[in-house]
Amino acid sequence: MLNIFRGKRQFQNLDWMQIDMHSHILPGLDDGASTLADGLQLMERLNALGIQKFFFTPHIFQGMYPNTTQGIANAYELVLGSNYTEMAAGFAAEYMVDTFFDSLLQSGEKLATLPNNQILIEMSYIQESSLIEKVIFDLQMQGYKPILAHPERYVFYHGNIKAIQRLRELGCLLQLNLLSLYGYYGPNEKKTARLLSEKGLVDLVGTDIHHMRHVKALEHWIRKEDLWPYFKRCNLQNQALYDIAYA
Repeated sequence: MLNIFRGKRQFQNLDWMQIDMHSHILPGLDDGASTLADGLQLMERLNALGIQKFFFTPHIFQGMYPNTTQGIANAYELVLGSNYTEMAAGFAAEYMVDTFFDSLLQSGEKLATLPNNQILIEMSYIQESSLIEKVIFDLQMQGYKPILAHPERYVFYHGNIKAIQRLRELGCLLQLNLLSLYGYYGPNEKKTARLLSEKGLVDLVGTDIHHMRHVKALEHWIRKEDLWPYFKRCNLQNQALYDIAYA
């Protein structure tokens, strides 16, 4: 795997990241891009920052965004039919851990995953799911590799890094939002994000892009402070996904 920390190079962009494995760019599915044109504009601006490939991960949350794998595939086909098809690496989903997802998992239905059967999961920001450890275990028993999206954004983990570390020890990878390191979501999110990266607990990074405000925030802050030094102690797996995307 490429060692992006060798030497003294400073990145005033996201070249080091190469691939974005968490985004809400596919049109008309959730609280992300509303139209194909909006989504393609987000991709174009992020590509200008150095991101070369995208995995699209719209929400699947029965109570709010009752998407299906087929519906996501249909939206993905729209991107493949555009002039930006070379940036499209694939699609998955960001599953809300709740009773619906638990039932879906128990049904044996094939879930929308990233390469290597990795699956992105999330919780409510204000209350930990009572099912989280069960779901992590059950996913692994079925051959999936769970990834917890943006652990730094859950208020119940602020000041409790050990609780996040326990999920990782149970076999759940951790994905950090880039904007969290800049404090975009708030000071506690920033503090937690930086602590996770300093302790080497981050496995993957993503933009979690929803709209142009997110892109403009990245464009503004990336020129003020490089992000890649925060991950010197982390064994980031974005490179592996990049290699698969170009295989």
